[in-house]
Amino acid sequence: MTTISVALATYNGERFVAEQVESILAQSRRPDELVVADDGSTDATLDIIRATHEAARSGVSLRVLDPGGRRGVTKNFERAVSACEGELIVLSDQDDRWHPDRLERAAASFEARPGLLLQHSDARLVDAAGRPLDVGLFEALWVSPAERQAIHGGEAFSAYLRRNLVTGATVAFRATLLEYAMPFPSTWVHDEWLAAIAAAIGEVELVEEPLIDYRQHGANQIGATKPTLRYRISRMLEERGDRYEILAVRAEALADRLAQLPVPEAILAAARDRARFDRVRAGLPRRRLARLGTVLDEHRAGSYRRLSSQGALDVFRDILQPARDGMKP
Repeated sequence: MTTISVALATYNGERFVAEQVESILAQSRRPDELVVADDGSTDATLDIIRATHEAARSGVSLRVLDPGGRRGVTKNFERAVSACEGELIVLSDQDDRWHPDRLERAAASFEARPGLLLQHSDARLVDAAGRPLDVGLFEALWVSPAERQAIHGGEAFSAYLRRNLVTGATVAFRATLLEYAMPFPSTWVHDEWLAAIAAAIGEVELVEEPLIDYRQHGANQIGATKPTLRYRISRMLEERGDRYEILAVRAEALADRLAQLPVPEAILAAARDRARFDRVRAGLPRRRLARLGTVLDEHRAGSYRRLSSQGALDVFRDILQPARDGMKP
């Protein structure tokens, strides 16, 4: 039977962490261990975890890693997963609530599919009191039917190359993935990096049903909200800033890592094309009219359709976005 580790990253989570730990320890298929990496909490988070674990008498091993200074979300999760000893690693935020069959569903998928490296699911969004909101995670992320079909059809890398569709709180992955994904680059969030590497070298599964309650309480380090048309338009008209330089650096980091891994040539070529495209976008000039030729050339070449998060909408974004003072003419 597959051994399962839960990697729980915490930081000042005393408000909700007991409910989350209870939901982990009450799973229909219990994990073998719960590994906690705390990012320098100054509240009672760790005391609550220990007390909740002791009260549950679940038989699940608890390991609380030695606390250290603040590392941030990605590096703290990196520390947590590095310490896990199970064949399957399941990520956990501190403020959610798992459905009782989350681990049972994950284990069944990985045991049935030897090539499966990573699974992620939908989630039910709930408020601070745990009351369901009127939107699911995939709806909040605008996950389209085409994107879902790409993942189901074995084309997950092409979907993830355009934009992140994977939320860490819903992720389970085979521990062998860490051989390829470690260390996590500082420019990436752990969940999207794990998903991109998994999709490049193996199989990924998207579960359409929600397997957790994803709590939105106003203090989430990373959260989700119901999308609106006004929000999308405002994103298109906000200042360009450093966004495209950051995207270019991230894409280059991915292409460089994949060049060291046993991936199909088409996957590596796509990653390099994304890096090239983001570098072109980062270099667009300040004046809108001066951008027009380059943007239209990339549009005609299909770059926006293949590589940008919003497809054709990003054509208009790159033309219309105001430039920040200091950008080149």
